[in-house]
Amino acid sequence: MSEPLKLGVIGLGRAFTLMLPTFTADPRIALVAAHDPRADARERFAEEFGAKAYEDAEALCADPNVRAVYIASPHQFHVAHVKLAAKHGKHVLVEKPMALTLEDCQEMIAAAKAANIKLLVGHSHSFDLPYLRARAMIRSGAYGRVRMLNMLNFTDFLYRPRRPEELDTAQGGGVVFSQAAHQVDIVRLLAGAEATSVRAFTGNWDAARNTEGAYSAQIRFEDGSFASLTYSGYAHFDTDEFMGWWGELGQGRDGAASYGRARQALQKATSVADEITMKNARAYGPSGRDAFRTDGELAHNHFGLIVVSCERADLRPSPHGVMVYGDKTRHLDEIPSPKIPRAEVVDELYGAVMSGAPPLHSGEWGMATLEICLAILESGRSGNEVALRNQI
Repeated sequence: MSEPLKLGVIGLGRAFTLMLPTFTADPRIALVAAHDPRADARERFAEEFGAKAYEDAEALCADPNVRAVYIASPHQFHVAHVKLAAKHGKHVLVEKPMALTLEDCQEMIAAAKAANIKLLVGHSHSFDLPYLRARAMIRSGAYGRVRMLNMLNFTDFLYRPRRPEELDTAQGGGVVFSQAAHQVDIVRLLAGAEATSVRAFTGNWDAARNTEGAYSAQIRFEDGSFASLTYSGYAHFDTDEFMGWWGELGQGRDGAASYGRARQALQKATSVADEITMKNARAYGPSGRDAFRTDGELAHNHFGLIVVSCERADLRPSPHGVMVYGDKTRHLDEIPSPKIPRAEVVDELYGAVMSGAPPLHSGEWGMATLEICLAILESGRSGNEVALRNQI
């Protein structure tokens, strides 16, 4: 490392808190500026990082000390914020989903190309090392071609505190935009072929949380392989039970003690304002950086159970490596525990900005993932298979 990447942040909410342990632990990143509409979050950021805090997003993008911008604002603001960063020549890491329409994605890609900046989309769980290791094992050819992928994840997503727009599909709410992006990214990464069509069902069965809380989708790929993706955010069964009670963020969990906690906590909110207050309490600002530290034993991030069926083996990425189920034996291709959580995001961002390396999670990649998410919603509404046209 010759020098740290000077990073500005737009949006100090929940997405930022999940990346905060990475940014503060990785010497390749220097947090130098932030924008958020909440004054308390701006003030705490400026104090804790000795950085600048801006009331205006464009002022941050214009800061000559900022080389790249991490855009973690709500989905509906991504296109405007990416265009602001591009206008001022800043490289961009934008949270998933990249946008809410393909037209917005195309605008973002065009703005990045015109400004000659790097545009990356993430964090998504396809950055996680066990999935990257599985991809490398598949590409080695040792296990034959990928023929089928099955992915399953059950969480409490829908019962975490939400702003009203997060429960409105038209504004990017529900599990398809926020959670399917992870699953779609992972299966695209591992399939190694372009997706051609999607058929899906979506579930919406809580009138008080009136958006998609579940889906089941099948994706067909051009080489004849196929993937099945199932997700539920209804806070009953928890797939971490299948992962040895290692959580999505690599933390050890007590399954019995945490059962029902999300629904119980939400009952304390008797109004929309109460729920917004609860959500803001989970963001940066009311609590400082130490509240989001990842202490203790840490495993790799994951996004539920996935089994990749190749011609000569099944591969199952896990928080500790990749289980290989061959013709005669099975074994764990072990990966050491991470020293810095989600360091793979910095690997890709730093390499793209500082060395010019082409990013895997490019704008075009993000648009292809969004197209599949939109197809899940469309197929769920129509009952028809949906053809894909923007895949890479």
